[in-house]
Amino acid sequence: MGLKNLASSSILHRNHFRKDWQRRVRTWFDQPGRKLRRRNTRAAKAATLGVRPLQHLRPAVRGQTIQYNSRVREGRGFTFAELKEAGIARKAARGLGIVVDHRRRNLSEEGKAVNVDRLKAYKARLIVYPKKAGKPKKGDSTAEELSAATTRAAIPLPPSVLPEQPRKITTEERNFKAYRALRDARAEQRHAGAKKIRQQKKEEEEANKKK
Repeated sequence: MGLKNLASSSILHRNHFRKDWQRRVRTWFDQPGRKLRRRNTRAAKAATLGVRPLQHLRPAVRGQTIQYNSRVREGRGFTFAELKEAGIARKAARGLGIVVDHRRRNLSEEGKAVNVDRLKAYKARLIVYPKKAGKPKKGDSTAEELSAATTRAAIPLPPSVLPEQPRKITTEERNFKAYRALRDARAEQRHAGAKKIRQQKKEEEEANKKK
């Protein structure tokens, strides 16, 4: 019976919608047991892999858009330029627990410097065990480094904003017009191509006059 045919005082039909509900229910009573089994599997895998970082090293990047760019978070992977400056080979990085992203590009020197320092700090802390104890290869850690105390704690992300001590506003800062400077910079960038063409034409005309 549809809702259109119902009067104000009509009785709703008692349709048997709850019949045989047990057959249509997915139970999850083994969830605690599965959780324990997954944890034991992870512990066994970590024991077989030996001493290695608990998680991969990822770069420090800023979020997209004005709403989130004040927050520093972990990115997908390091760029080729950052690895090169830190002295780490691309193929060797993956074996050292460093994630590489071939699509990412460095848009600022400051962001690049932060990630290069992050790589160097990780490299200084890193201990590479040789495959054969008596025959270490190039890049393996020395005997002194192997016997030194180790840590598996992750390298923390840099602070989002560096605190600055309060100070007086200078006369130059007070007279600076930020909006005007931004508009002038945008206009200069927009008309740079046309200015360059006009300059070239002027130089050509002067050169033709001299001939």
